[in-house]
Amino acid sequence: MNLYSKIEDNFRLLEIQKKALKRLDLKSVRDLLFYFPTRYESFSERKNIDSLVEGDKTTVFGKIIIMNLQKTSQKKISLAKATVGDMTGTINVTWFNQPYIAKILKTGDKVALTGKVTKNKSGLLYLANPIHEKISSYDSLGEGASILPIYPETRGLTSRWLRFTIQKILKSVPAHELQEIIPEEILKKYHLPHLYSSLIYIHTPQNIKDAEIARKRFSFEEIFFIQLQRLRQRLNLKKKSSHIIKTTKKDLNNFLKIFPFKLTGSQKKSINQIIEDFKKDEPMSRLLEGDVGSGKTAVAVAATYVVAKNQLETAYMAPTEILAQQHFKSFIDYFSKLNLGIKIGLITSSECRKFPSKVNPNDSTPISKNQLLKWVANGEIPVLIGTHSLIQGKVKFKDLALVIIDEQHRFGTKQRMALLQKKTERIPHLLSMTATPIPRTLALTMYGDLDLSLLDTMPLGRKKIITISVPPEQRDHAYEQIRDEINNGRQAYIICPRIDEPDPEKLGSLNLKAVKAEAKRLKKEVFPEFEIDMLYGKMNPKEKENALEDFRKNKTQILIATSVIEVGIDIPNATMIIIEGAERFGLAQLHQLRGRVMRSSYQSYCFVFTESNSQKTKDRLKALEKAKNGFELAEFDLQFRGAGELSGMKQWGISDIGMEALKNLKMVEAARSESQNILNDDPELKKYPTLAQRLSLFKNDIHFE
Repeated sequence: MNLYSKIEDNFRLLEIQKKALKRLDLKSVRDLLFYFPTRYESFSERKNIDSLVEGDKTTVFGKIIIMNLQKTSQKKISLAKATVGDMTGTINVTWFNQPYIAKILKTGDKVALTGKVTKNKSGLLYLANPIHEKISSYDSLGEGASILPIYPETRGLTSRWLRFTIQKILKSVPAHELQEIIPEEILKKYHLPHLYSSLIYIHTPQNIKDAEIARKRFSFEEIFFIQLQRLRQRLNLKKKSSHIIKTTKKDLNNFLKIFPFKLTGSQKKSINQIIEDFKKDEPMSRLLEGDVGSGKTAVAVAATYVVAKNQLETAYMAPTEILAQQHFKSFIDYFSKLNLGIKIGLITSSECRKFPSKVNPNDSTPISKNQLLKWVANGEIPVLIGTHSLIQGKVKFKDLALVIIDEQHRFGTKQRMALLQKKTERIPHLLSMTATPIPRTLALTMYGDLDLSLLDTMPLGRKKIITISVPPEQRDHAYEQIRDEINNGRQAYIICPRIDEPDPEKLGSLNLKAVKAEAKRLKKEVFPEFEIDMLYGKMNPKEKENALEDFRKNKTQILIATSVIEVGIDIPNATMIIIEGAERFGLAQLHQLRGRVMRSSYQSYCFVFTESNSQKTKDRLKALEKAKNGFELAEFDLQFRGAGELSGMKQWGISDIGMEALKNLKMVEAARSESQNILNDDPELKKYPTLAQRLSLFKNDIHFE
């Protein structure tokens, strides 16, 4: 069987299976072989039905006596219900919201069911959502073993089909066709099994330890290749030429005096690191990481000033129009104080503006896109701020020397590269910025080609946000506290997960707050004395601008919004934020949202509303309350919530098994060290042809460029 042949050339597939494989991006036999289980179930602790007690996590072997599909009367939830019996008795089984189970399992089928024994309201025992496996007899799992691999399913493709198909491939592919790609000395050093053995262990383990050692090997392999690719990129970039940008200490210090606050030590250090990078004849690649409110914009403004004083250009890309417009205003505020005459442009999909205006030198004026592009191409506008519009083919620069990307995780790598590769004589310097807390393992892995500047201190006078988890019965008390603060002159955000009310038939029992409905309810029932407005992504740019401007001027006291305000909104008088449906957001996102009210010396509050009473939700919200900063929260998310759920993580195309390595700092450091050693010895990988070959394929798997 050829590893790179199409799956349908080797197996007879139903049309629904072909569509399912396409959905999972499984095209070749090799793709299937590297489609790994997410977990394993043990069938070794088998019990007779008559010996089951509430709370048991066990396996039952039996025969389906009754199988049917029902729907609950109120919430229209699908229930696949069965009665299963063995020689000792019967037990009811229920699968919630899995109607396909009733098509897969039929009356008379012999099955092995693994799950938790639960007691219903009538006091009867039943199995809820058990793992199911058809068997040929009560004494075996057919071709399976006591350790059963469970694969991610999709409509038309079951874990059982995947397991048996992959086992057929393993039996038919000779070991020599699976060429080892990790150098032998590295495998021995870290006690990792060879490729063929690892595939056997991960798909057909005899025990859990087999599966664990295989997963460790594949985790290491993926992180190793990411490191190799990133470090190689770094070496290649250092060979390129960039603009040498100079400034004097006196000139820089005079500019820094314009800030209406005292710069923190970490801000000064970051600015100095950037200035030192500017002096080199190679492109800067630097990541500026700082917690919410730590002052990244001030660092970006200082870097832009130095570039503009050298008669060179800066492109500043923000992820949203709201954020681009805010940065445009911030740059105007800072540069206008020194009457520097530095022209600043704004380009988004909805508007183009220029500062200074001929009518009012302290303001900006709307201009046509063609005129703006003409001035940018001639070098007459040294600072251009915008959204994705910056990477359009029509946007050309004369001497682009610095690219600043704000909230860089929100852009795909192709978008970032498009801006860096604008037609200029030299490669521009790159300053990426993020307020999203990044675990150390992720920073070492995904940003291995970047130097890191860390803003780890907050500006003087900032008070820690008081975060309060509010159960449903205490809503009224929280509303009263908000009323008192507004009466004292402050303002509040209220964040909802949705714009419109959800369809109850589609979302079952979920009770998700919606912006429009909540605005009406709060105005009518809770805060009739205050002005309330809305902000969400689908509003047109003018509506968004008006809503923000009214809120900024305190014409509106409460702004009800979606997570569109997560980044960039800076309104110091807003000191309270309510986050509805907190269990719907990741910790990093919750931290970003509450950062909207840490913009002044006033005491600020974050009220976290949740409808869930699960222990997992309680633990996460407790971490949110106690964490000193976003970095602590990122580590908590990584260890307890899962790497795949971290904000922005999905965009890189790292597999779930690769994500597992991000919980292991020693593994990440080892992969980085081995990659560095190989490249130091052999930058072109001439001694490692299999590495070079796999790297070319791997480059397409992971979203590097």
